[in-house]
Amino acid sequence: MSADQTVTDATIAAIDCGTNTIKLLVGNPAADPDGVRRESRMIRLGQGVDATGLLATEALDRAFAAIDEFAGIIREAGAERIRFCATSATRDAGNAAEFAEGVVARLGIAPEVLSGEEEARLAFDGAVRGIGHHVAGPVLVVDIGGGSTELILGDPATGPTAAHSMDIGSVRLHERHVRHDPVDVVEIAAIVTDIDAALADCPVDPAAAATVILVAGTNTTMAAGVLDLPVYDRTLIHGRELAVADVQRLVGRLLGMTVEQRRGLGWMHPGRADVIDAGALIVSRVLGDLAVPTVTVAETDILDGIAWSLLR
Repeated sequence: MSADQTVTDATIAAIDCGTNTIKLLVGNPAADPDGVRRESRMIRLGQGVDATGLLATEALDRAFAAIDEFAGIIREAGAERIRFCATSATRDAGNAAEFAEGVVARLGIAPEVLSGEEEARLAFDGAVRGIGHHVAGPVLVVDIGGGSTELILGDPATGPTAAHSMDIGSVRLHERHVRHDPVDVVEIAAIVTDIDAALADCPVDPAAAATVILVAGTNTTMAAGVLDLPVYDRTLIHGRELAVADVQRLVGRLLGMTVEQRRGLGWMHPGRADVIDAGALIVSRVLGDLAVPTVTVAETDILDGIAWSLLR
C-alpha cells in the first residue's frame, strides 16, 4: 500500500457491489486521476437478506440492469483489467451463486465475495490515498455500508494494523427494526442496542485514533447535510473536516423527519432517504467513542482501493 509501488498505464475497471449501492470506476487513477469516470446506482441488493437469507428476485433484477449498463461503459473505455468485488449482502445470501452466474454472463469474470478483513484493507487504502499520507496516525477509517460497518485502524504509510467488520449497516438495521415513519423511540432504542453490542465486541478502539476518516454513502451524505449543500456535490465534500458536534446535531434532525421530508433535502439521494435513520445512528454511536473533536470525510473508499489493486 506504499505510495512508491509500481503501477501500470492500463485502463482498469473496478466495481464495488454493496448492500445498497453498486459503483464503477473506469480509467487510471495513477496516470490520469482527473480523467477517471465514476458511476453509482442504488440497487438495494441486500433487500430482505437479513430476514430471509436470500437475495430477492427484484433486487437481482436491479443489480443485473446496472451491471448491463456498466458492461457497456467498460467495453467503450476498452478496460484491460476488471475486478468485481461484492461485499456484505452476497456474503450472507444463500443464493449467491445465482448472482455470481449473472455477473459472469454479463462481464465474463466472477465476482469476488470479499471477506470482512479484505474489505477493510481495501477501504483503508482507498481512503488514505484519497486524503493523503500526510495525515497524523494512527488513522481510523469508518466505512458504514448497507449491511456491515468496518472500523480499520492503521498507519497512513504502511496500512492497517487492526480491522473489524460488524454486521450492522443502514439497510440491515432499518429493515430489522423500523416500522414507523418517522422512526419512533422504541425503534431507535432497538437499533442503538444492536449497534452498541457490536461495538462492545469490536477489538478496534476508536479512541486510539489521531485522525478519523469517514467513507461511503451514509457518511458522505451526512457530510453534505452538515455542510448544508443545495445538492450533493462530491467535490465539495471530499477532504472536508467536520466537527463531531455538528454531525451529532444532524443525526437528531434526521431522526425527527419523515422519509418524504428527507427526500426533499437537496443533498439526500432518494434511495438513501429511508435507511438513513439507522445509518445516522451508527455514525452517532461510533463518533461517541472518539477522542478527537473533528473528523475528515473522503469520497475515495473501497472502490478506489479495488482500482489501485489492479494497478499494482
